[in-house]
Amino acid sequence: MREIRASEFKAKCLAILDEVERTGEMVVILKRGRPVARLVPPTRGQEKYPQRSLGGTVEILGDVLEPVLPAIVWEVEAGEER
Repeated sequence: MREIRASEFKAKCLAILDEVERTGEMVVILKRGRPVARLVPPTRGQEKYPQRSLGGTVEILGDVLEPVLPAIVWEVEAGEER
């Protein structure tokens, strides 16, 4: 957790916002040596599209277009009638 004087925050606001977004580290803003505010990155649940939080969590194993079972198992392929 980083602490920064309000005057420095005012002068470097945009750069500090970019840093918090990049590192995810909270910044405490001080006024006369006392904490008056905390700048924290947004939580993951606040994204516009929640599906984006799942990015990179899926692993594809094998061919996703092929049937799970071989064709011989299917009744229509085996020539069986009901």
